[in-house]
Amino acid sequence: MWRVAAGVVLLAIGLFFMHPSCRLEGPQVLTRFLSQSLARSSAEQPLEQLLAEAWDSMIIPPNVGWSRVAVGVNACVDVVVCGVGLLQALGLVPGTQVDHDTLQSQEDLRETFSYFMEKGVAAERFFADKELFKNIAAAASQYPGAKHFVGGNAALIGQKLGSSGNLSVLLCGPVGPKLHELLDDQIIVPPESLQDMDEFHLILEYHAGESWGEINAPNANRFIFSHDTSNAEMKMLETLVLNLKEFKPELIVLSGLHMMEGQEEEERDRRLLEVAELISKIPNEISVHLELASMTDTDYMNAIVEQVLTIVNSIGLNEQELLFISQAGSGPHSTQEFWNGAPDVGMVSDIIFWLLKEYGQTDQTKESDLTRIHFHTLTYHMIAVINGHWSNQNSSVAAGARVAGSQACGTDTIDPTKVVLKSPMQFVLSQMDKTLKAKKMTLSPTNPVGIWHRENISFFITPVMVCIDPVRTVGLGDSISAEGLLYSGRL
Repeated sequence: MWRVAAGVVLLAIGLFFMHPSCRLEGPQVLTRFLSQSLARSSAEQPLEQLLAEAWDSMIIPPNVGWSRVAVGVNACVDVVVCGVGLLQALGLVPGTQVDHDTLQSQEDLRETFSYFMEKGVAAERFFADKELFKNIAAAASQYPGAKHFVGGNAALIGQKLGSSGNLSVLLCGPVGPKLHELLDDQIIVPPESLQDMDEFHLILEYHAGESWGEINAPNANRFIFSHDTSNAEMKMLETLVLNLKEFKPELIVLSGLHMMEGQEEEERDRRLLEVAELISKIPNEISVHLELASMTDTDYMNAIVEQVLTIVNSIGLNEQELLFISQAGSGPHSTQEFWNGAPDVGMVSDIIFWLLKEYGQTDQTKESDLTRIHFHTLTYHMIAVINGHWSNQNSSVAAGARVAGSQACGTDTIDPTKVVLKSPMQFVLSQMDKTLKAKKMTLSPTNPVGIWHRENISFFITPVMVCIDPVRTVGLGDSISAEGLLYSGRL
């Protein structure tokens, strides 16, 4: 931008001295010419560049942030491969599309992958057959172009927080030799978390427009599956709680509840009660954020909402998880089977408002700690907070959106040539509240964060710039939540 402005200035000065008519009218002509030229050069900037510059100017650290963060408890090694290519290598061909809650066979894998690829949305499933999973994992590791990365929501969030350089991060999760090698040196892993074998998760990626048979993926995304017993039982939660006294964190980030979905119902419910009891023992002065992930069991989701949501301070989730919570609990718009394209802003805000009103600390008589929800989808992000508990959420939502655009493209900062603005820039604020439904909010690239209030809850929204050719989609949600927490202020 400054190079363009400098060029305009030099050109204007040159013209001023070259043309006598300019000298007759003096500085007034020069000033008018400069202002018109600069306005034109600004107007010619791509919307994506204007938005990136606006974010950069408004994203500032909170007055009171975090210095020590404990993260747990799911951690693994992600094996990232071309989804269609791996299935073809396994001898599978395109066919029916069926969503299986648990994968029992390669056919279940093919059908479930096809189901979500056709919709272009992320999903995660448990693979029940241990030996068959090992064979598929071996094939995936040997597939041309397969890559190994830090995996698991907790490890990914810890890695992202640790990369800021300003935090001490404790990671409690099942850390095997390969994962330990992949983790940044500044991540602290207690001895109790180290184990002899790694847990592997297979990440089947696909690109926007990629075809398999009659399927044509509308978005770039991924399908994740694993046979992971350590994370499936959240075995490292006790280790995390035991290390709190010595580590003294101000913030705890928890994830992995979705991994328990593949257990037998009785065993899962028993462990969930133990998890809730452990979380409830965390001192009140420590903030707790819970990162949710893809689930399919409505009874289990309701149990998490009833037993866990009220004892954490903040949650992070995407459009699939938000709609599923509403469906499981018969909340707003729960008859909606799935989102048709980008989730409607008014509907999303209705569900978030219901969640905070029903399960949050909206008044002092409610026995709940929940005061913040960070929602992210492909084209926009929204944060809602109960007033009086968090600060700097305009920077928080913008920081999360900014990292989504840069990380997906594999760049350190937003590259305007590699992203496109697909977000709705005008929308109603609710589909249920008559007053808000009658109002429309308009965002612009130079004013990209919208703020509104509904009773004692404040909402913050910003567009996302979608990467045209994503390098890697895995872990975007975790980076978004981590960056949002990094810029969230404590009151």
